[in-house]
Amino acid sequence: MAEKKMKINVGAVITLPGSSRNYKTGAWRVFKPKILQDKCTKCYQCWQTCPDAAIRIDEKTGRVSIDYDYCKGCLICVSQCPVKAIEKEVEKK
Repeated sequence: MAEKKMKINVGAVITLPGSSRNYKTGAWRVFKPKILQDKCTKCYQCWQTCPDAAIRIDEKTGRVSIDYDYCKGCLICVSQCPVKAIEKEVEKK
């Protein structure tokens, strides 16, 4: 008996290391983090723990920002900020 081969479409899979910047995933969010710049101490724990590499550090000022094209809204950054300089807000589509 001949074996039938199935064709499987690749979807939401990162096939090469360092290629996550090729896939915008921000549309998945329900909540999004918001950085309160006046409270931020620039400890960069949010940047270190972001699983999506969505947090950016400005090379000149050291200020952190969030690239919402890639932030999935996991809110790990909110829980990791030692000074509570990141809050969550409802995503408005």
